[in-house]
Amino acid sequence: MYKVIGLMSGTSLDGLDMAYCEFSLKDGQWQFAIKAADTKKYDKVWETQLSQITKVSGESLVITDLKLGTWMGEAVKAFMVEHQLQPDFISSHGHTVFHQPEIGLTYQIGNGFALQAASGKPVISNFRNFDLAIGGQGAPLVPAGDQLLFANYDFCLNLGGIANVSTQLQDKRIAFDICPANMPLNHFAQKAGYYYDPEGSMAASGNIHQATLEKLNSRKYYKKAYPKSLGYEWVAKYVINTLEAARLSPEDALATSVHHTARQVADSLLHLLKEKNTTKANVLVTGGGAFNQYLMQCMQDYTQGSIAFTIPDAQLVGYKEALVFALLGVLRLRHEPNCLSSVTGAAYDHSAGVVYGDI
Repeated sequence: MYKVIGLMSGTSLDGLDMAYCEFSLKDGQWQFAIKAADTKKYDKVWETQLSQITKVSGESLVITDLKLGTWMGEAVKAFMVEHQLQPDFISSHGHTVFHQPEIGLTYQIGNGFALQAASGKPVISNFRNFDLAIGGQGAPLVPAGDQLLFANYDFCLNLGGIANVSTQLQDKRIAFDICPANMPLNHFAQKAGYYYDPEGSMAASGNIHQATLEKLNSRKYYKKAYPKSLGYEWVAKYVINTLEAARLSPEDALATSVHHTARQVADSLLHLLKEKNTTKANVLVTGGGAFNQYLMQCMQDYTQGSIAFTIPDAQLVGYKEALVFALLGVLRLRHEPNCLSSVTGAAYDHSAGVVYGDI
């Protein structure tokens, strides 16, 4: 049995997700259990720092990388003490600052050495970089876990800061980032004085700005073939800035953004249904957007009953990515593929991740 704490810090800046997971192989199938999970919220200082991180100097970026690694390690140490945990190691996604695979750039902070030192446990992190070195996008990474843990679903849809999907197509796993999800939603909720719009009630009260919605839906990215992935920079430039330029109320910006996400998700799923030569599908939905009832209803409307959306228990909704990164660490330890060329476009499948300390 493998005992691992998986860590995930997403683009929505809602905090550090920590999941203590146990894995075992039974008859060639991975079994898992999330025994404890918690989110360490970013305080206002960290929120501000991380939201502005793409604009700082190289020196400040390196310092922040180390400080965030220490902060993460201290958070994990407190989590272990509170729940009396003794994991074999920590497996961390880090926090993405830059992701522009078209120029060979991806960069996550939350330094592995600093995390190891502060937590007192070995660490596996830096899962994306080698994939770019061999011609891949470096993302998405979660589909390897989807394939091993959730193969009973036709699609796995994650509604985090960015919406992404994975599915089995013939004999290979394919996946891609669809569009922004919670990033613009949280941005405009915060402009209205709220941390986020949990059930989508603010968005539901707004009016769709049709001209802006059409502009968002016409972005060239949506017509690109997969593999493809998105980063904070693209979302800020082509979605958030477009909504800002329209000078909408927060409610109208939220309504427009929800319909943009719902339309792009629906179009992607319906297109994949055609590729799979079927008309119906069962979709596992996780990530914070799964709690947004207005977004879920809009997706249901746009897919016209072709898709059955399944929202699991709240723990799996909130911590699936941390769970999967824990598994990716296990696969790295076993020298088994955890990054799929069919997903990222890399030259070959490989076992990604840098190991800090002895496991």
